[in-house]
Amino acid sequence: MMKSFIVKGKFKAGNFWENFTKKVESQNEKNATDKIYSIFGSKHSVKRSQIHIESVVEE
Repeated sequence: MMKSFIVKGKFKAGNFWENFTKKVESQNEKNATDKIYSIFGSKHSVKRSQIHIESVVEE
């Protein structure tokens, strides 16, 4: 069963840090954070070290 998680944090966009709030479907909290790393890596070409996740909350 998939759960909804709201992930908040920031990522490096050029010289600045951009805040984000993203809703993802996942089985657990760890998979939700991995999915965020994957999404931002593919869409924004950002490495994991340039993403800071501040909170993961089950909806």
